[in-house]
Amino acid sequence: MTTSPQVSVTPDTSPAVAERPGAGGGSDFARLSRRIADAGLMRRRPGYYAARIGSVTALYVAGWVAFSLLGDSWVQLAVAAFLAFAFGQVALLAHDLAHRQVFRRRRPSEITGMLFGNLGVGMSYGWWMNKHTRHHANPNHEDLDPDVAPDILVWSTDQARASRGLARVIGGHQALLFFPLLTLEGLNLHVASLRALRSPYMRRRTLEGALLLLHIAGLLSALFLVLPPGKAVAFLAVNQCLFGVYLGCTFAPNHKGMPTFTGDERPDFLRRQVLTSRNVRGGRFTDVMLGGLNYQIEHHLFPSMPTPHLRRAQAVVRRYCAETGVPYHETGLIRSYREALAHLHRVGEPIRRQRRGR
Repeated sequence: MTTSPQVSVTPDTSPAVAERPGAGGGSDFARLSRRIADAGLMRRRPGYYAARIGSVTALYVAGWVAFSLLGDSWVQLAVAAFLAFAFGQVALLAHDLAHRQVFRRRRPSEITGMLFGNLGVGMSYGWWMNKHTRHHANPNHEDLDPDVAPDILVWSTDQARASRGLARVIGGHQALLFFPLLTLEGLNLHVASLRALRSPYMRRRTLEGALLLLHIAGLLSALFLVLPPGKAVAFLAVNQCLFGVYLGCTFAPNHKGMPTFTGDERPDFLRRQVLTSRNVRGGRFTDVMLGGLNYQIEHHLFPSMPTPHLRRAQAVVRRYCAETGVPYHETGLIRSYREALAHLHRVGEPIRRQRRGR
């Protein structure tokens, strides 16, 4: 197991926790699940999601209404930035839909998820579901989690030593380049979504493809019909770059710089999820901006838990982790980025050393 220096993963073996709550009553996670269920934290919240769907939709529509009313103006760049935030909120809502936090059944979750994901922001629901499900099953496992596969960035020193192509070019200075690279994340989502249409796991590729193309065609048509080419391109660049940065800043604090696993290293479910996840402290504003993903530990333990219950679940989970001696890591938002960037810089050392000829 590879660990971050900021996080200890040594279990507490003091007498106070020698009697494991899991003993004689199922696994540690089963005991925690009963506490969560007894607290009513897995109950659906239809009122909350009706209000959230309404408010996010209103935000999205308001941005396009402002766009149509402003017409040919450089003020449209402010609208592009506003819509980048709206796109991010739509993507976060699609995330909750994919985890069936909103609807219990798969079909309404898929339909609504495709409307918000594919049509709303140009991100394939099926592609994201496949990728994100594998991530949840084995977070931060270098062989099994697609989110830590060495693509453009490397996530461990072993990946750095074996890196080739663009990852080797970037890897040595990836901490400095991380936020600039996020400006390309919006484009990456579109490209990956379109490429995924050829994948065998895509169950509704025709529908997904039609919605993706409708989003792209609608976006480009609106821009080039209302704005002259130069302003249309500027609007698109600002919108997509900020959308990528917003999404990246939402997901970056969750696992980057936390312990990683390789090979046959697979702790039990409770430890696999808690040890690899980081919570971000904050109030209601942080909850809204990060879509509840600041409670990453609770979300990974209970993916279908409605977002408004995560804050209450945190107290239960944190107390239980203390009882069982499982390290529970929580920090502020800025510190979370510092930890992630420090990790990226540290694992890039083999590439820097090779360039120095050492």
